[in-house]
Amino acid sequence: MIGRLSGILLERDFSSCLIDVNGVGYEVAIPLSTFDKLPLENERVSLFIHTQVREDAITLFGFYSGEERELFRKLIDVSGIGGKLALNVLSSMPVSGFCAAIDAGDVKALSRISGIGKRTAERLLVELKGRIGSSVITASAGNHSGEVADACSALEQLGFKRDAVSKVINALVSELPENECTAENLLRKALGRLNSIK
Repeated sequence: MIGRLSGILLERDFSSCLIDVNGVGYEVAIPLSTFDKLPLENERVSLFIHTQVREDAITLFGFYSGEERELFRKLIDVSGIGGKLALNVLSSMPVSGFCAAIDAGDVKALSRISGIGKRTAERLLVELKGRIGSSVITASAGNHSGEVADACSALEQLGFKRDAVSKVINALVSELPENECTAENLLRKALGRLNSIK
């Protein structure tokens, strides 16, 4: 599966972009939040990618940050939420705003998103409450939000609870020098701490 693309931005519009990677052009669906951060055409770009494989098509979804991709993946796990609607969510509000709405049980705020009615908003609350939270990626992550999101996601897949993961990862980001805040290093160090407090 493609997890990241780095290359030359050939074309872009509000919902997609075309990236040349060593002579191969990849068409990538994107949310508005990512479009706003794209460089000018013919400049280098790097996006986090979610690859969706179906019988009739392979679709690439691109995101400027790791936490956007993490939220997208959580959204498409919800019954009735496809890739297009998940992109609408990310285009309508920032990750922190969506997480805050879920934490607060704010059906009204969620219902204002294009394509999401009251019933879908209530389903999002039921299925995502406790699975995402505004505390996961804090301001302390700074320029390392993508690495933090990847490390958090990997640790959760290993069975660690979100609250414990968030606490340990955010502590590491505040302690470590900038050049050591890679996803791999955060994951390795967080594993050591989480295993010691089990």
